[in-house]
Amino acid sequence: MAATTNHALLLPVNLPSRISFPTRVHLLHSPCPAHQRLIAASSKTEPSPISSETTEAREIRLETEAALEWSAVCARLADFATTAAGRAACGKGRVPVGRSRAESERLIEQTAAAVLLSAPLDFGGVEDVSAVVAAAAGGRLLSVREICGVGRSIRAARQVFDQLHRLADEMPDGRFSPLLDILQGCDFLSELVQRIEFCLDSTLSLVLDRASKKLETIRKERRRNIEMLETLLKDTSLKIFQAGGIDSPVVTKRRSRMCVGVKASHKHLLPGGIVLSSSGSGATYFMEPRDAVELNNREVKLSGDERAEELAILGLLTSRIAESQMKIMHLMDKVLELDLACARGSYALWTNGVRPGFSDTYSSSQSDQSSDYSVYIEGIQHPLLLEQSLGMAKESTTEATKMPVPLDMRVKNGTRIVVISGPNTGGKTATMKTLGLASIMSKAGMFFPAKGRPRLPWFDQVLADIGDHQSLEHSLSTFSGHISRLRRIVEVVSKDSLVLIDEIGSGTDPSEGVSLSTSILKYLAERINLAIVTTHYADLSRLEVVDSRFQNAAMEFCLETLQPTYRILWGSIGNSNALSIAKSIGFDQKILDRAQEWVEKLRPDKQKERQGLLYDSLLDERNLLESQANEVASVLSDVERLHNEIWLEAEDLDVRVAALRARESKKVQQELKHVKSQMDMIIKDFEIQLKSSKLEQYNLLMRKAEAATATVSASNQPTDITFTDEENHSSFIPQIGDKVYIQGLGGGTMATVAETLGEDGSCMVQYGKIKVRVKRNNMKLVQRGTNETTVSSSLKGKGRTPKRSSAEANQDANNISFGPVVQTSKNTVDLRGLRVNEASYQLEMAIDACRPYQVLFVVHGMGTGAVKECAIDILRNHPRVAKFEDESPLNYGCTVAYIQ
Repeated sequence: MAATTNHALLLPVNLPSRISFPTRVHLLHSPCPAHQRLIAASSKTEPSPISSETTEAREIRLETEAALEWSAVCARLADFATTAAGRAACGKGRVPVGRSRAESERLIEQTAAAVLLSAPLDFGGVEDVSAVVAAAAGGRLLSVREICGVGRSIRAARQVFDQLHRLADEMPDGRFSPLLDILQGCDFLSELVQRIEFCLDSTLSLVLDRASKKLETIRKERRRNIEMLETLLKDTSLKIFQAGGIDSPVVTKRRSRMCVGVKASHKHLLPGGIVLSSSGSGATYFMEPRDAVELNNREVKLSGDERAEELAILGLLTSRIAESQMKIMHLMDKVLELDLACARGSYALWTNGVRPGFSDTYSSSQSDQSSDYSVYIEGIQHPLLLEQSLGMAKESTTEATKMPVPLDMRVKNGTRIVVISGPNTGGKTATMKTLGLASIMSKAGMFFPAKGRPRLPWFDQVLADIGDHQSLEHSLSTFSGHISRLRRIVEVVSKDSLVLIDEIGSGTDPSEGVSLSTSILKYLAERINLAIVTTHYADLSRLEVVDSRFQNAAMEFCLETLQPTYRILWGSIGNSNALSIAKSIGFDQKILDRAQEWVEKLRPDKQKERQGLLYDSLLDERNLLESQANEVASVLSDVERLHNEIWLEAEDLDVRVAALRARESKKVQQELKHVKSQMDMIIKDFEIQLKSSKLEQYNLLMRKAEAATATVSASNQPTDITFTDEENHSSFIPQIGDKVYIQGLGGGTMATVAETLGEDGSCMVQYGKIKVRVKRNNMKLVQRGTNETTVSSSLKGKGRTPKRSSAEANQDANNISFGPVVQTSKNTVDLRGLRVNEASYQLEMAIDACRPYQVLFVVHGMGTGAVKECAIDILRNHPRVAKFEDESPLNYGCTVAYIQ
């Protein structure tokens, strides 16, 4: 769309004079190729692990990440992200992973700097504006709220950068340089932000008058025209009322045009008028006077011109945002990178993680004992198991929390294949998963829980064959599923890859399984950096003797307790201990004795067959237990995450409520202070000007006005209302019209009893237009609805003054100057058609809302006289009513009250 020409803007003084909007807006109807690439890049934050990743490699990588539960680690990281884009990226498992060793080291440097932050960075104003900016580039006109959101996000990004600079100035040792480098060189678009803030009000979501000279002129002219129109219609309505053409003057709007109300029988009072609408009964017409037609026409035209100019200004700002799309998206990407770096730092502090380092497998320049190892990690704990323990430790205060067993990873230089053996449920798979997860975390710049200074190679790929890949849909058995996946892994490996294989060669004849496994491992030893495999085949553990590229490890098993210790014994060969495990789980001793006899008979010729049979007998049980454990862990994780979200939301709600109350209280205090200062100035002016014989009389009048103002100020002070036990006595019987406080409705809010007490001990009360049934025990009496006034002694600043005698009231009323006795819509309360209790409530509310020394027109009509009698009774006994009288000798349906 195109905006109209000659839109000169009024700019703030601090903006350079050369700033000007173009005379015509040209919005892009389709993103250019660069924009499309940026939008595509912003939709996924995770880079590909390798620059030329094939489809096959990507599928295996995603399957490996699922097997290692990488998404669960990312989901936990999301809890520490601040921006919406950061939480979304982590929640979907799209945490950036370094595509090269240098990139991963840069991510680690950022995390190390984030750990040292003395205070968290404030990302509070940053929003995810990628969709809004893309929409602007696509040709859609943005709304005021969307444009203000872009401006807030850019300004918030600049504030984060300034906060980082302040922290860096306090610590000039350069420790925060990696974080500063993220936003260094970004364009914070100060000119665009100033334009948006100058033209738009983000709080009210409207275009300001100063946005353009034309808009300012249109709005001034429209306000002047509306004032003339309202004056004309009020005068006309008053004349109709005085002529008996309407019960009370009515000025309203029908069909977008201002008009007045007139009885159908008095239509002749508006000759040449246009009937725009009528009431439901047809007794009242809403007519546009002849003299108001031109003013109404002008109002319609000016309203359209104002809307057109606002759209033109929004179009200009949308165009500026579209032109700056590349810079805005680049800035938001950098803010996301900074947020993720801070999240990694918070995660490291939570898990007590340490900084990993990358080793060079083919170099031994290190001087410490770890120089002989390509993988050297002491006391590493599985991150997910540790997270569960930390979560339980946070919730539990009595029972000791069981922490995961730390593992020591020590792979010698030159080793390509590590064969881990040992009993089922001994921790072989967990050990393998821990190393795989630590490799991915180090590539992503994350610290993991360990001791000392862990070091491991940088792996370009982490490929895993873990779990049962049986598939009825694809006619794959357990063995076929494993072999199919191993074939795919062999096709995509490189010299820097890490391969994890669980129970290699299982699910088939043991002799053939050993032969095939040996061939696969020797093939991988020539083409990869490192492979970790678990097995029950003793022949695979013997490969270390004949090939130096193989290294053995075993999971420790305690024969005394018949329980695994989950410790790794490097350089050892583990036994399956099938008979010991079977005994520990309660097998019949006769069956175990017969099995031991078979073991003796089968040694040594049938050793392979024996291992295969025993392994197959326990494989199904292990898979079932693992599946159930995974399901339980998943449910527990979901419950914990939901509990934490609800807890955080509840805590944040309390903070927001407290802040809102404080802000509103401060606002009321400022308004009262301003009113008091104005009154002081008025009194001072009177004292200076009136230096005559009547000075004492005027001073007395001003002192009374000041006292009344102080009373209003004190009555509007925010107070905390408390009730004593004496007020909640059982003798209190609510009556219709009683003023009561309701527990839970708000400390300073009064409600009115609308119905008498029911059999269930509750009654209906009304607050504004809201009616609710409340128990008698939950209400506190403030004022009786009769002439007698009862005020709770514990209410502070809310009490009324005692009723004075009629003579005193009339004497004071004669000495007080009230406002002009001119009826308007603002000083009129219409009680006609209401019930007595409803009319009483409306009149009480109208009197309380009146300013001091104001007149109030009470339209009660005649009818049966019940409403009028109730109104006169209230006016006669109300402490703020100085006097009251009939509106005119000819009109007994309206009473004028003078409010002090």
